[in-house]
Amino acid sequence: MNLSRIYHIITSFFILQVATAQHDIRIDAALDAESKVITINQQITYKNTSNKSLKEILLHDWANSFESKTTPLGERFSEDFLKRFYFAKDYERGATAIAAITDVSGNSLTFERYNKLPDIIRLTIDNELLPGESFVFNLEYKVKLPSEKFTRYGYHKNGDFSLKYWYIVPAVHNEDWQVYSHKNLDDLYAPIADFQINFTFPSNYSLTSELDQNELISDNEENKTIQLTGKNRNEVNLYLEQTNSFYDFKMNGVKLISNIDDNDLMPDMKSVASKRIIKFLEDRLGPYPFDKILVSENDYKNNPVYGLNQLPDILRPFPDGFQYEIKQLKSITEAYLEKTLLVNPRYDAWIKDAIHIYIMMAYTDQYYPDMKIIGSLSKIIGIRWFHAADLDFNDQYFLGYKNMARLFLDQPLTEPQDKLVKFNSNIANAYKAGVGFKYLEDYLEDDNILEDAVRQFYTNNTLKLTSSKEFEKLLNSLTPKNIDWFFEDFIPTNEKLDFKIKSVKKRKDSLEITIKNKRNNAMPVSIAGLRDGQLVSKTWVTNIVGKKKVKIANEDIDKLVLDYDQNIPEVNRRNNHRNIKGLFNKPIQLRFLQDVEDPTRSQIFYIPEFEFNVYDGLTIGSKFYNKTFIRRDFDYRITPSYGFLSKKLIGSAFFQYRDQIADYGLYQIRYAFSGSTFSYAPDLLFRRFSPSVNFLWRPEDLRSNETQRLSIRSVNVFRDRAENNPVETPDYSVFNVRYRYSDFNLLDFNSYIIDYQLAKNFSKVSTTINYRKVFLNNRQLNLRLFAGAFIFNDTERDGDFFSFALDRPTDYLFDFSYLGRSEETGLVSQQIIIAEGGFKSQLDYPFANQWITTLNANTNIWNWIYAYGDVGFVKNRGVSPKFVYDAGVRVSLVADYFELFFPVVSNNGFEINQPNYDEKIRFIITLSPQTLIGLFTREWY
Repeated sequence: MNLSRIYHIITSFFILQVATAQHDIRIDAALDAESKVITINQQITYKNTSNKSLKEILLHDWANSFESKTTPLGERFSEDFLKRFYFAKDYERGATAIAAITDVSGNSLTFERYNKLPDIIRLTIDNELLPGESFVFNLEYKVKLPSEKFTRYGYHKNGDFSLKYWYIVPAVHNEDWQVYSHKNLDDLYAPIADFQINFTFPSNYSLTSELDQNELISDNEENKTIQLTGKNRNEVNLYLEQTNSFYDFKMNGVKLISNIDDNDLMPDMKSVASKRIIKFLEDRLGPYPFDKILVSENDYKNNPVYGLNQLPDILRPFPDGFQYEIKQLKSITEAYLEKTLLVNPRYDAWIKDAIHIYIMMAYTDQYYPDMKIIGSLSKIIGIRWFHAADLDFNDQYFLGYKNMARLFLDQPLTEPQDKLVKFNSNIANAYKAGVGFKYLEDYLEDDNILEDAVRQFYTNNTLKLTSSKEFEKLLNSLTPKNIDWFFEDFIPTNEKLDFKIKSVKKRKDSLEITIKNKRNNAMPVSIAGLRDGQLVSKTWVTNIVGKKKVKIANEDIDKLVLDYDQNIPEVNRRNNHRNIKGLFNKPIQLRFLQDVEDPTRSQIFYIPEFEFNVYDGLTIGSKFYNKTFIRRDFDYRITPSYGFLSKKLIGSAFFQYRDQIADYGLYQIRYAFSGSTFSYAPDLLFRRFSPSVNFLWRPEDLRSNETQRLSIRSVNVFRDRAENNPVETPDYSVFNVRYRYSDFNLLDFNSYIIDYQLAKNFSKVSTTINYRKVFLNNRQLNLRLFAGAFIFNDTERDGDFFSFALDRPTDYLFDFSYLGRSEETGLVSQQIIIAEGGFKSQLDYPFANQWITTLNANTNIWNWIYAYGDVGFVKNRGVSPKFVYDAGVRVSLVADYFELFFPVVSNNGFEINQPNYDEKIRFIITLSPQTLIGLFTREWY
């Protein structure tokens, strides 16, 4: 037995003796694999460790979170646009059926669902439980296991079981009861307890857990019973498999049990990697207090290392050894912390996140210092010229946070986990916490201080209820520097960091530098002096309010850089450089294809672009733009193109600036200018120019999808005249004010638009109201009401070009992506965009030059097949209002993006029996990749 193993055993023994479990939990459980039900008899010995008497005990029953579509868990799935739970079969959902809760004498105890929450139980105690006293009670209940397709835990299609939150557990009482519902965040806050579990299951299964196991003698050959025991545990996860997928390694007194995908690595390579991870964690944190640590592929997939390493194996640019090691590192570190560091995971998660990511970054720096963010792709000719090829693997953590900051969706690290948007909950907030530690470490100018603080915090609080406040006290005691800014500005706010070198003045032997803090905070920044690319000096500047002057020695410095080591999570590093010698701070860089932002260059990207319409034919152009992978406040795109059919130079340009003025309420103003020229008919061009300003509102709760937008714009159109069919008004300008309100999730959609237009020859106002509801029986109802009227209309000479349209607007504002906007026959004329009247059939009254009112409705018949119906009135001057209607079948392959409409009946009669029916079929098609991407990203943002 080596010395490290002896040390681990002694230290673990000491920790386990000092850490005394509050409670004792004994469970007799029997799994019926066919019905997927666990029958449980449970005894809980609850110890009151508080300083006040208790009249009730609260329990978490998270297995019952799956019992209906309307639980907090079900609502969370709907908010995240996850259909699989809402549309699941009833037998796929889980539930808890409690038969009885009794005291040791068998007397029934009063219990209820706490605040009507389905997964929290309030147990009433007849006599007050005094501090230091214990109360013993028994529970009899059955747990119907859910399908694993919701959370990756439950029953699998192949008959295996992954069990998490499968039993009832006391809540933590820390000054008050710490209870909250299951919301698919893997954040149950449970106290430590001593467990003894007798688990009975079919003999053809093997059971894997990190508790000690002992098979009990049974007379029934069809089933076997395993006794599981463990002290000072806060959760027990079980895996029952017909073919065991787990492997294990023994190392320094700890057995690692894992089924993390290994890419067919040799066992020796897996063992070496795993031992190195455990050793690193012991050095950085302290010894693990248990003799087993269990990590699973389920755990990793629920919280993976996001990035290129998630690509399919054939595309993944990382070596298998690194891929396996980084997955094990992520999973083992998380298990290491989750099982031993007892902080409230919903309200104080940032401290564990910070330690987790900080350790992962340190591990990569130590063992893979040359690993790049795009792996082996960084060595390929062509790709290696991109700035992305220069980025280290650890840079992904800063980019993950920066993405949300640039989207103005970042949230404070102290925000409760269930209030975070999904991208923040899964990625950005943990990354911000980790890079925040690197920022703090750089500021302290001594790498040992933060490293020692993390180690002491872990060893001092192993298996104890603790909080981030304890870490703050500890760190303050270890450093002479003032770090209040970190805990007052960086952690509890979403205040951005953005520093700028405002000016530089040369003195006789020094440089006087004015640094501007463009944000409202007291966070520090470092300024470095360089000579011939080599670091000469580095100075930390603190308490920058507005502007601050600082002097540094002028040692023939030729360049100044803020945050030279790039450890500060600034949202904008493009203003961090100042050349003392030379004319240009940042040379212009023309780069093929989009790249990661390079703060040392003024980047212009270009890419070929191909489009099609029936007048210009195939168009080939080149888009020049400045948009990087992470959004910028100011962006532009200029796309000159050539139409091979029209043989004309066409194209478009767009410029936009976003001004973020608040976090909620009126939070952003966007200023934009766009221009375009394309063919609108054979051999006829239009030119469109439109300046606009948009005011955007949102609620304080960023998970809410409620938005409001007020758009004010001027649309100016200039059209070529046709010699054989001249238009009366080829050139026109329309002043447009539009207000839009929307609030939507998977189940409900509410929106309305109020639109006002003013031109020389007309003025009109309209409103569009949309409502969608998915009912508990999965029936979906979609309603749309449109009403519009002219205030005045002097456009008779232009026919119906400016009129309201029943089925196919003329689109005189050129807002829609028609394949052929002037076509009246042929396939492209059958394209529709649901706007204005929203009808699908082409009727005898397709326009209204006075007023129009329509109602569009549809409901699902089966899956993606719907029945639709439209009714309305069309009013033209000098003609009485005409009642119009149509009905048919809608095939929604991708809602609002690719749909087909088959008319059945309308004012035209029974349309199916009429000739040329194929010409009556209408379709919706969206070719914009950005629009389609929104379908897949909406659950993250």
